[in-house]
Amino acid sequence: MSVDHVVQSHSFQQAVPLDQIRYNDQGLVPAIVQDYLDGAVLMMAWMNQESLQKTLETGETWFWSRSRQELWHKGATSGHLQKVQSVRYDCDSDALLITVEQFGDVACHTGERSCFHQVDGGIVPPPADMLSQVYQVVRDRQQHPNPDSYTCKLLAGGDNKILKKIGEEAAEVVMACKDDDPEAIAGEVADLLYHTLVALAHHNVDVRAVYRKLQERRR
Repeated sequence: MSVDHVVQSHSFQQAVPLDQIRYNDQGLVPAIVQDYLDGAVLMMAWMNQESLQKTLETGETWFWSRSRQELWHKGATSGHLQKVQSVRYDCDSDALLITVEQFGDVACHTGERSCFHQVDGGIVPPPADMLSQVYQVVRDRQQHPNPDSYTCKLLAGGDNKILKKIGEEAAEVVMACKDDDPEAIAGEVADLLYHTLVALAHHNVDVRAVYRKLQERRR
């Protein structure tokens, strides 16, 4: 069974039983690093027992460099530190999943947000949760207007058009709920979320700012 350890402070260092982690023949275990807000995979690196211990003690990620044969503190020189939010290990105890708050929103040494940014020779943002992906599409429409795009037409109409649609969609959510129609509820909530994302983009509010508010309230 996977175990989820939520980071509250440095008091979590004993949450992960170091003696239960299964390291490979080189004494290493792969660690996948994931954004704690939208789930985007930021990077993969190797840890040994010492780097994992330092990660748990400091609340920031430390890894083992196979090329330099030494510990390295992620972001120590670039400033792109990773504040650990949780540490999980898989059912075989031979891989780690670490969720982090990425400072500077850059994890890759190339300056990209994620090391997994290359697709068929091009550079694209890492896949994240669906709301974040749709928000990025809305942002792209905002930056590259297309007269045939419904999103572009909404953005061109400004608050009057966008907010009118949000009001309409909210009313339709209410009616679908009153009818107790699960399919209609899902569809109308999807419409409401989409139009809300357009409003966020119009006012230059990143969807991750909303996630941070939710995270604060969750705590």
